[in-house]
Amino acid sequence: MAYNVLCGGTRLEDIERLRHDTAYMNALGADLIPDPTTAGDFCRRFTAADVTELMEAINQIRPRLWAGRGRELLGPITYLDVDGTIVPTSGSRKQGMDMSYKGIWGYAPLIVSLANTREVLYLVNRPGNAPSHAGAADWIDKAIELVDPHTDRICLRGDTDFSLTGHFDKWAKRVDFILGMDSTAALRGRGEALDESAWQRLDRPAGHVSPTGTTRARRQDDKPNAATWTCG
Repeated sequence: MAYNVLCGGTRLEDIERLRHDTAYMNALGADLIPDPTTAGDFCRRFTAADVTELMEAINQIRPRLWAGRGRELLGPITYLDVDGTIVPTSGSRKQGMDMSYKGIWGYAPLIVSLANTREVLYLVNRPGNAPSHAGAADWIDKAIELVDPHTDRICLRGDTDFSLTGHFDKWAKRVDFILGMDSTAALRGRGEALDESAWQRLDRPAGHVSPTGTTRARRQDDKPNAATWTCG
């Protein structure tokens, strides 16, 4: 099933095409692979708890890989990114699917990843109408526990959906965080009430400078448009 995805498959039925592809079967070194019906029956045997157990089993191995590469693999700051996404589905009766705020039927999985190594630490499936922050705090805590022994500093990053103020005090004891905040009237009022000395200007870093000191202009788009083509 994993190779099915890697080969462009988007559903279990795509296995039927691949299992009759001689080059594909030779690449796997397999004489036979299960048909889509058997693969679907296999998938239905797993519960959410089984998937969580699988992720935790994988995460027990990750620290050994990090240690083998040394602390420089994670760098002086380890970044944990948290976000939600929308995954549409072409099925009409898939379990747990729902309509997102964009009017798309499907799922809204939560993704907690390690930016330094581009590893997805936790992937939690949710109905399409689930808000991005739903249940996120528990998975963020799990990611912090996993990474904390292997780095000097952790920075949690996310958009406004993950500004879960009820958890700020707890997180601040262990990690830094860069989270968006909605510009509410109450928040603006508190900021405007601060003394000028409480503010510090953050300057945007300078853009890339060519070693030769020259700038390169954008090339003209010479792609011919349809009107220039003629039939001979």
